[in-house]
Amino acid sequence: MERKIRKAAVLGSGVMGAGIAAHLANVGIPTYLLDIVPRELTAEESKKGLTLTDTAVKNRFAQAGKDRLLKDKPAPLYDKRNLDLITVGNFDDHLSVLSGVDWIIEVVVENLEVKKSVFASVEAHRKPGTIISSNTSGVSINEMAEGRSDDFRKHFLGTHFFNPPRYLKLLEIIPGDDTDPAVVDFMMNFGEYVLGKGTVLCKDTPNFIANRIGTYGLQVSIHELVRLGLGVDEVDALTGPVIGRPKSATFRTLDVVGLDTYVHVANNVKNKSQDEQEKAVFEVPPFVMQMVEKRWIGQKAGQGFFKQVKSAQGKEIQALDINTLEYRPSVKAKFPSLDAAKTAKSLPEKLKTLAYGKDKGSEFVWNVFKKVLLYSAEKTHEITDDIVAVDQAMKWGFGWELGPFETWDAIGVEKSVARMREEGETIPALVEELLASGKTSFYQKKEGGVAAFSIGGVYKDVEEKKEKINLAALKEQGKLIRKNAGAALIDLGDGVACLEFTSPNNALGLDVLQMANIAAEEVQKNFLGLVIGNQGKNFCVGMNLAMALMEAQDENWLELDMLLTNFHKAARALRYMHRPVVAAPFAMTLGGGVEVVYLADRVQASAETYLGLVEVGVGLLPGGGGTKEMLFRAMENVPEGGSVPVDSFAFVAKAFETIAMAKVSTSGQDAINLGYLRSTDRVSVNPDHLLYDAKQLVLAMDKEGYTPPAPRKIRVIGETGYANLRQNVYAMKKSGYITDHDELIVSKIAYVMSGGNVPAGTEVTEEYILELEKQAFLELIKTHKSQQRMQHMLTKNKPLRN
Repeated sequence: MERKIRKAAVLGSGVMGAGIAAHLANVGIPTYLLDIVPRELTAEESKKGLTLTDTAVKNRFAQAGKDRLLKDKPAPLYDKRNLDLITVGNFDDHLSVLSGVDWIIEVVVENLEVKKSVFASVEAHRKPGTIISSNTSGVSINEMAEGRSDDFRKHFLGTHFFNPPRYLKLLEIIPGDDTDPAVVDFMMNFGEYVLGKGTVLCKDTPNFIANRIGTYGLQVSIHELVRLGLGVDEVDALTGPVIGRPKSATFRTLDVVGLDTYVHVANNVKNKSQDEQEKAVFEVPPFVMQMVEKRWIGQKAGQGFFKQVKSAQGKEIQALDINTLEYRPSVKAKFPSLDAAKTAKSLPEKLKTLAYGKDKGSEFVWNVFKKVLLYSAEKTHEITDDIVAVDQAMKWGFGWELGPFETWDAIGVEKSVARMREEGETIPALVEELLASGKTSFYQKKEGGVAAFSIGGVYKDVEEKKEKINLAALKEQGKLIRKNAGAALIDLGDGVACLEFTSPNNALGLDVLQMANIAAEEVQKNFLGLVIGNQGKNFCVGMNLAMALMEAQDENWLELDMLLTNFHKAARALRYMHRPVVAAPFAMTLGGGVEVVYLADRVQASAETYLGLVEVGVGLLPGGGGTKEMLFRAMENVPEGGSVPVDSFAFVAKAFETIAMAKVSTSGQDAINLGYLRSTDRVSVNPDHLLYDAKQLVLAMDKEGYTPPAPRKIRVIGETGYANLRQNVYAMKKSGYITDHDELIVSKIAYVMSGGNVPAGTEVTEEYILELEKQAFLELIKTHKSQQRMQHMLTKNKPLRN
């Protein structure tokens, strides 16, 4: 019988428990969220006359966890309506529901005895065969299973999500000694295909993989900070994006995690390790313990290693001096090696520049790298089966661009090991075996993929599932069809091509539009269909704003007119060709990025897609067909036979408001709510599967017998509708919500979306609305205030309200 998870139960409604329940709801799994019964009434409950036996009181903790999901930032839910899939309860009254679920996840306090007590209660209610797991970050899986039945132990394992569960990709799967391998395989696949996670198989050792190595790296960084006398702000400058790590770097990361949580994780390894050297590294420094005692534990307390204060200049971020435990203004790190690294073209070059520099900053980076790399190599086969799992865990759990062994390859294994030997370090057996075999890197490229070094002196192929399409690898394999400075056309196989944007930030310029026209011609001749997608940081952040501003400042109105005309030409070429087109947006998909999505017949969006027509923020309106398409899509929802403008006005007004307020979706699912996507469009939960899913959609459309769309006409709300929209604009202006220039912009949006100076009910074509849209765009870009907004966005990266 095929195993499926149709219902789940989460035991514990704290931040992690509620977050896991939210993500289960995100993927459509009805979930019970249960917690303990309060021992005392709150003042509010007493005032209402409630008692400890009232359901509202007994469910208080679970209900609070559920309620918090609507307030937490970033949002744990793809769509607020997903909250309806979560049912709250308590351990006293509702453990009987466990007999009807397929997966029970324990997320209570990190205490072995408490967890064992919970599992004893669970076993009295779960039906045989139900999977049960612990979301522990470090408590032993085998110790938790002691005393449980054979069936319980067979179906019990660790499932360690990272916080926040919706956003962090890593899911560590930790089997116990008695866990059925079939259960492990199922959860590895369920995590990847249903929950959208990167699943990594771990051994039952303290803190598993990511927290073991990540916490070691943080501890080493703290020790080096003290030894070299650096500031926490200087260390963060050295350990952020410049070395391929998140902006939160080291000490901002600790503030986000919470020093109380961090100390618990560090002590977990220290207390369980038999290695005195390892114990010493995981010893938390006295100044950190003082911060915990003072409750300076990070963001949740309002201060940690950093604190935001008000100053004469506005808000100021201050950094903690660890010697005095007093806050001071943040300083800019000044290291020649850091400055040189920032100008390097690739991440490996940046890493080498910093690691092999000659100043205090490079000394810090080298010492941290050295210790983390040696520790990773020493512990790999204790904590998992191969180096790939270690690298993936650090990339997916801690946001590193390169894992430890990929980092080692980047800085040069031979060169770095020679220096380590000179400095008296002991080289782990794994590394000695690599070098003794005559190899100089942990990873080797091979035809069709990559192989990773393993104990025994052999390279094993790194398994890449068919769902993980890698555009860079395809280009290396000779699958590139055409390219220019801003885009490329790639053969995805099976008769499907991919139009990839490669310009900075994937912004739209003439080169991208040129490649779009080439793609339309090539695909019609030689392919079954086209995917528009890429694997950059964001799908597309809009048009090339700097180019548009330059043309406007030079008053090259004809050039700007031609830019829009070329966009419309490329749109027509793709929209009406005799082959299906599927767009695969993800991450930031703004302005022109949304308009690119509108070129496609269907959309396969990533769950983490933030779509928005945000042109108002730069003083413009969507000029590449976005305003037109939002209008036409709004009219698709008008009931057949409805009158204009009475029945259609509400639909147009909603679309108008979406553009005028520059609304951005919080997920792919939310984009459907906002009208950016249709209900027939699809969402991929796992971002690694996005291009594959889009490709499959193209093939399905071709198999069904594809017919290109016909040009559309609509009946517009006209002058009457425009007057009503202007009333909305007037109300916004009167309330102080918008400026004079905002009023000008949104009035032009209203004019376009009403169909201009024509009677209500007039039938118009797409081309007619496109022309209105283009003229409104050109009129706005000619204004000084719109150009000011564009300049401000380019220099400050935030909108100007002028």
